[in-house]
Amino acid sequence: MIDRRQLLQGLGALGLGALLPRRAFGLGGRSKLHLANLLYAAPSPVPRPSGLRRLAWELDRRTSIDVALEPETLRVSDRSLFEHPFLCLGGDRAFELFPPADLDRLRTFITYGGFLLVDSADPRPGGGFDQSVRALCASLFPKRPLGRLKPDHTIGKSFYLLEQPVGRVTSVPYLEGVELDGRLALVYFQNDLLGAVSRDSFGQWEFAVYPGGEQQREMAVRWGINIVMYALCLDYKADQVHIPFILKRRQWQVSP
Repeated sequence: MIDRRQLLQGLGALGLGALLPRRAFGLGGRSKLHLANLLYAAPSPVPRPSGLRRLAWELDRRTSIDVALEPETLRVSDRSLFEHPFLCLGGDRAFELFPPADLDRLRTFITYGGFLLVDSADPRPGGGFDQSVRALCASLFPKRPLGRLKPDHTIGKSFYLLEQPVGRVTSVPYLEGVELDGRLALVYFQNDLLGAVSRDSFGQWEFAVYPGGEQQREMAVRWGINIVMYALCLDYKADQVHIPFILKRRQWQVSP
């Protein structure tokens, strides 16, 4: 009689080791969805540094998405850019346009399936950040201008059934975006979404929400989840099989 070690050694000597079952390895943390803050070309802090972390926590708690709870911070030139399907560019002031090489790289990222959420922490429509965003979008996609989304766009029903977009404020009652071949690839959210979901190190909300208070904050959380779900699943909720269920839900939906 021989023991297991002797058997394995004998099979290895005969070149038959490939017939043996191998040790299984889990997919690990890289299989999770990693949200990422995108930095400008010029050095500028992320205005809502805890916002994306809080959104990741809500995604993990409310959905089946396997999401990393600690977002990353990237520049367009980073090699790992294409490992992150969901990027967020937030700001509260004007910023310099990306250099041509970075514009080409960001355009390639978005064109080949990446999703960019632009979140304005500046409550003044038409302010410095707004002007910079419009210049960036025009440079990225000159033939596909930034435009308003229809009220019945799939992004408003990708997980929750939502209507008017709200965040920390309610300055702009609509979303804007860039569509590529029928896919919404860039969303411009002007109501400070991440400001509504940000918490400090003690778990307290960092910013007050106007004018709707905590109910508005909850709706902002839902908008964040809807945007991520759309980025991952696109227009599947527009399929006819979902229409009767959505119409039934609409009958008792509570408006924010």
